[in-house]
Amino acid sequence: MSDSSTPATGKEAFHQLIAGLTAQIAGKPLDGELDRWLNTHHGAGSASFEQLRQACIGGVAEGWLCEREGGGIRYGRVFKAEDALHRFSVDVVDMQDIAGPHHTHPNGEIDLIMPLDGAATFDGRPAGWCVYGPGTAHRPTVASGRALVLYLLPEGQIRFTQ
Repeated sequence: MSDSSTPATGKEAFHQLIAGLTAQIAGKPLDGELDRWLNTHHGAGSASFEQLRQACIGGVAEGWLCEREGGGIRYGRVFKAEDALHRFSVDVVDMQDIAGPHHTHPNGEIDLIMPLDGAATFDGRPAGWCVYGPGTAHRPTVASGRALVLYLLPEGQIRFTQ
């Protein structure tokens, strides 16, 4: 833990960034309105988007993000759902021109799309946020390049179907 005279670094600073964000969205329905709100207030080009992007790039470089690999995808759960994160878990994946495993979102899923190479999209969406409501399912797909994707899952709930 850092004190007030020592700035947080690495994983601790990332936790603080996520906690600040989840405080703003806690209790909101995971729907199109939240998708629009996130892209308006924290979308591509915003200071908060760039802070999260740089924290993710740094975490990958430091080895505490995307520390596992399977099926051509680097991934990892950074934080389990906890009260400090308003009951969201945090996962980050590193994908390039690939479709991941099909899964459902019992409580929904909030994704932050951070292209790294090319004009990468995630499920057809460019840089920014994508919100899936409760009960939705998909085969997460990055096309036209490489991207990091941050997943916020309410209560950490995800069900892989393949």
